[in-house]
Amino acid sequence: MAMTPQERRRHDDRLSRRAIALDPSGYFLISLDREAGEIVVEHYSNTINDQGLAADPETGEVLACRGGAPRRPVATYRGCSAKQVGIRLVEEADPCPVSQLDHALYLGRELQRAEACLESGCDYVQD
Repeated sequence: MAMTPQERRRHDDRLSRRAIALDPSGYFLISLDREAGEIVVEHYSNTINDQGLAADPETGEVLACRGGAPRRPVATYRGCSAKQVGIRLVEEADPCPVSQLDHALYLGRELQRAEACLESGCDYVQD
């Protein structure tokens, strides 16, 4: 029997709470530039410390999820669609800023969500 949309969302919420290994190549913040009609992806570098936490590569300090000091992205990628930004990330960037397949899958899902919000006018909040 197929899941209802509500069951699927609960199932996905449970999957979101699983333990993951952070990508040593860094993390991404995704937003929309509605005026330009583009998805904007900022790439931030990090290192992974002995406890598996993301740390600032310059200071070694653990990066705060909220309220930390502002950081500068090492690169910014823009495009009018999820496909265009995805191509810029994994085919055109040298070196590729994504080093783990699960991270690439996550980014693909988020880029699709961002594109849907860009088209519909809904607010986009990165998961």
